Amino acid sequence: MFESILNRLKDKKILVLGFGREGKSTLRFLSKYLKNNIIGVADKNSSAFVDAKSQYAELIDSGLLHFHSGDDYLQNIYNYDIVIKTPGISLKDFNTKNAEITSQTDLFLGEFHSQTIGISGTKGKSTTTSLIFHLLKSAGGDAVLTGNIGIPCFDVMEDIRPKTIVVYELSAHQLEYVHNGPKVGVLLNVFEEHLDHFGTFERYKNAKLNLLRFMQKNDCAVVHESLVDDIQSFCAKQVVFSTVDFDVDESRLPLLGEHNILNIKASLCACSSFGIDGKNLIPYLYTFKPLEHRLERVGTFGGVTFFNDSISTIPQAAIAACKTLKKVDFMLLGGFDRDIDYSPLIEFLSQGIVPHLLFTGKAGDRMMKALTDREVKSELISYSSMEEAFSYLGANAKAGDVCLLSPAASSYDQYKNFEERGRKFKSLSEKIKVYSKK
Repeated sequence: MFESILNRLKDKKILVLGFGREGKSTLRFLSKYLKNNIIGVADKNSSAFVDAKSQYAELIDSGLLHFHSGDDYLQNIYNYDIVIKTPGISLKDFNTKNAEITSQTDLFLGEFHSQTIGISGTKGKSTTTSLIFHLLKSAGGDAVLTGNIGIPCFDVMEDIRPKTIVVYELSAHQLEYVHNGPKVGVLLNVFEEHLDHFGTFERYKNAKLNLLRFMQKNDCAVVHESLVDDIQSFCAKQVVFSTVDFDVDESRLPLLGEHNILNIKASLCACSSFGIDGKNLIPYLYTFKPLEHRLERVGTFGGVTFFNDSISTIPQAAIAACKTLKKVDFMLLGGFDRDIDYSPLIEFLSQGIVPHLLFTGKAGDRMMKALTDREVKSELISYSSMEEAFSYLGANAKAGDVCLLSPAASSYDQYKNFEERGRKFKSLSEKIKVYSKK
């Protein structure tokens, strides 16, 4: 069923590094299929283990399961034969020499390589992954969805049959330590992001390229034209999706914007590269339901129309959102600062096309200062909470205005994730009172 995974792990002392969603999934798998292995779980936060200690009490009592926490939790890497690292753990400042490090992703791709379409990119990967899955299922195919979209790959392995197509969303964090690739690899784009984890853009980009670096002779790389030069040395078979045209009625598409046209092209090319004619899948494009928080039309309240693009964590995403909507009167920007280059966004906003720009967090401070230095005509407002931003909206917006949340920054300074930020925006949108009658 997944013999290569079990053979690699058999008789080894295994450390699960990180105990979030994927770490818990890994421990479930190991405790079910490798009952006699010595297993360790390491996480800086000891509170992550509270429920697990009662759930796995029998394994703990038998001496087969150990939990490690505290500031020096990474030191436990040297006490085990193999480390299964979860995506959120950064090792950029830790010496991993002589340590065997793998991940769910690497183990999975080694087992199910020939059945997998892997999708990555700084932006658009969740939409593209979901769209490919939708197209395959709508056409009557046997497909499973997994990966960064919120479903650990070990949790779907028992559902995979010989003809199942695995549609796997892959983040740079998941690709960082892989040495296996998918049969079809889709790389949408690579922009500056996650420098807090990787340290440099070069390390981040190299992690993304790992999606395609280990592909086999007959595998296919589906890439944007901007990435062709980066993969020439290790990908013989390529499809440049951004140069391919399909006969699609754009007026019927539920996805908005030129960036989503590229996602659609990539999806159709990926299916075609897997042996399913993309042209036959075009009717199913029109029945796709867009994902939440991705240029999502929340509705019109108090005469103001609200769009939730909370997934936007880089400048290019915010620019694309503005260009897609064409008319934006109020734009909420900023959040957690990852030290990425905001100059493309500053250049774009300097044109004064958005009358009211509202900034929050350290990333927002940096954007606002850059725009202040340029003496732009837009109104520049700093806010500390989203409620404060909506108070400004209520006092200054008028019927017919458009308000866009497209922060171009991570949410982690105030929110658990971008979904929580988006839900807060949507909730406040629905309750807004607009005082201007103009």
